[in-house]
Amino acid sequence: MDQSTGLRKENASNDKESLMRRVCILLAVMISAVILAVPAWAEESAIKEECVVKCHEAASYIQNHDLQKAIEVIGDPNGPFVWKDSYVFLMDLKGKMLAHPFKPELTKKEHCLLITDPTGKALFVHFVKLARDNGEGWVNYMWPRPGEKTPRKKLTYIYRVPGSDMFVGAGVYVGGMMY
Repeated sequence: MDQSTGLRKENASNDKESLMRRVCILLAVMISAVILAVPAWAEESAIKEECVVKCHEAASYIQNHDLQKAIEVIGDPNGPFVWKDSYVFLMDLKGKMLAHPFKPELTKKEHCLLITDPTGKALFVHFVKLARDNGEGWVNYMWPRPGEKTPRKKLTYIYRVPGSDMFVGAGVYVGGMMY
């Protein structure tokens, strides 16, 4: 074997080692990115306990402030009652939407009682009945995430503002095939 053949074999071996080193580094970077991204993605979804806390905070805010101010604050998409992928909305027991940070057009309607989700569920009727009869509880239905158009399964906590004919709600989006 001549010297040039030996150099070619050595260069080919070095090229393979260099390629393997690059592939290993790339895999390590990709795995690290996935591991670091999972907690950030998981934090983007609200949890049920946060919905309960935010609804109680919103009810307290309503009780301690002018109603018009409370409507403005709850209806603000950058306000304190919007977090992760959830938000608080405000309605009255007649089915009128008083504040909604992502669908303000609902506040223009006389009431929302005829609105149904894709399964035919009159979700706002359920909200009103729950607030009126029980004062609080959970409702399952389909609704799009903020900024999306496709409805997803959602579980919303409803809480009647004590001493009033209003209630607040906030929900979580749930995965899987069943509620």
